[in-house]
Amino acid sequence: MKQTKRRFPVKAFVFINLLLAMAATMAFTSGGGNRSTDSSPVTVKKDSITSIKAFRQVYTVLMSARCMNCHPSGDIPLQGDDNHLHTMSPRRGNDGKGVYAMKCSNCHQSTNTPGLHTPPGNPNWHLPPANMKMVFQGRTPHQLAKQLIDPRQNGNKDLKKLIAHADDGLVVGAWNPGDGRTLPPMSHDAFKKAWITWLTTGAYAPKGK
Repeated sequence: MKQTKRRFPVKAFVFINLLLAMAATMAFTSGGGNRSTDSSPVTVKKDSITSIKAFRQVYTVLMSARCMNCHPSGDIPLQGDDNHLHTMSPRRGNDGKGVYAMKCSNCHQSTNTPGLHTPPGNPNWHLPPANMKMVFQGRTPHQLAKQLIDPRQNGNKDLKKLIAHADDGLVVGAWNPGDGRTLPPMSHDAFKKAWITWLTTGAYAPKGK
């Protein structure tokens, strides 16, 4: 007996293709997994006077112990309000998280340890990595401003990422350092406002070396 081939219904074929096209469109417009949800450019209105004034405020925070202790010129973090070398002499390591058995996370837990002058905590406690040390210690306002906006020295951050960095967990943690430690010289809100003002008015560096 001659067998006849069953043809796939044309309507079903068209319907399946329509569903696949709709799914592809939804995946694209929803951002996939790695697409940015905010592609709008940052508005920059250059104003050197306002920018430099804002950075001088930012600089006072970055030079405070809460920031500079984790941005030393060497490979040992600093400690205390007087910026002395860390008494345990931990080393930076390639990833900034310590070396061998002496890892930052051994003492610095995900939250502050209760008690006076006990280790402050954060889930991502670390120094900048060895290939991009982001030194604050000893930097003049001019040097630090130039360094902060240089992607080759700031962790490959563009303007949008620099603005977002004001809300990074370690940055915000400077205002919750644990008992017995001095806070930065202005509130986080004031710092963030000055930081964004500096960046969006041209990110000018104060004159000097």
